[in-house]
Amino acid sequence: MRTITFLLQKEFRQIRRNKTILPIIFVLPIIQLLILVHATTFEIKNVNLCIVDMDMSNTSQQLINKLEGSKFFEITSTTFSYNEAEKQLANNNADMLVYIPQNFARNLIKQKTATVQFIPNAINSNFATLAFSYASNVVMNFNKSITVDWAAHISPQPIKQIETKARYWYNPELNYKWYMYPGIMVILISMIGIFLTGLNLVREKEIGTSEQLNVTPIKKYQFIISKLLPFLIIGLFELILATVLGKIVYGVPLLGNIWVLVGFTFIYLLVVLGIGLFISTLAETQQQMMFIAFFVVIVFLLLSGIFTPTESMPVWVQKFNLINPLSYFMKVIRMIMLKGASFKNLINEFISLSIYAVAILGLAIFRYRKTA
Repeated sequence: MRTITFLLQKEFRQIRRNKTILPIIFVLPIIQLLILVHATTFEIKNVNLCIVDMDMSNTSQQLINKLEGSKFFEITSTTFSYNEAEKQLANNNADMLVYIPQNFARNLIKQKTATVQFIPNAINSNFATLAFSYASNVVMNFNKSITVDWAAHISPQPIKQIETKARYWYNPELNYKWYMYPGIMVILISMIGIFLTGLNLVREKEIGTSEQLNVTPIKKYQFIISKLLPFLIIGLFELILATVLGKIVYGVPLLGNIWVLVGFTFIYLLVVLGIGLFISTLAETQQQMMFIAFFVVIVFLLLSGIFTPTESMPVWVQKFNLINPLSYFMKVIRMIMLKGASFKNLINEFISLSIYAVAILGLAIFRYRKTA
């Protein structure tokens, strides 16, 4: 134990003296949490509309006012030429074209039906789908309002309607930052565990101190513990920092037990530390380590469910996620922070991460012994 204590003192001194690692530990996390949450959002606002109103009636103007009054749309141009509107769309001066044909109001009164054409720029399919969905909701509300107004002129009795109200649990305001912030925390903790651990160990190879340590009476487990424990402590510190920062800046709640979150983070850090240790046994230089780690993290991250639910992914991807630790922790941290899940609700994830930690650490230590 005394030997490990001295080795830990050495590691913390090296970290303090390293001008590269210190900004990664203290500066990069704050920048990442403050910027990436805004960048990694699928919310769409300020959709630029080009209006082609060929009807020029009070009814068509009411529809245009409804679109303009929505927080999602902004009317940037109007024209009477369909070809001109297409040019606006092709030149990216407009995100969606709204075409209101002639006799729109007359058809609505006489035939009880009328058509409106929405043509979104579908280069970004997700953007086009959401923009069209928002526009369809505006038309539905418009249709409902004119039905009530016209019925009032025909009959003094108020028209009976079915009114629906949506109630959203766990994120009632549908604040996308609440959904993305825990995911950014997972990225942060993963980077601390994989990149810093691997770089620290490979650096020992590059400067030749690993060979010197191997001929000393220091045992392998003492050396590995001294290398992993500082970054385990740093990872837990980053968790607390991110949780406090999320509460202060974005109002992200922590509905679950903080100690359950810390416990799961401890197990997850053992997993990513093991991955970083294993990668360091494969690489001879810091550049090689960065390349391998970047590839692994990108694959795990994109399949973890940070942007899209894993349930909507192909079946083979869902099976692959059985060996993806980010997928487990992504679910855990969101359920604890937003849903208030207890340890009992997450027992399956705890067992999976524990098995993963034992397996990857065992493999990494075996591989390190083999190549040392």
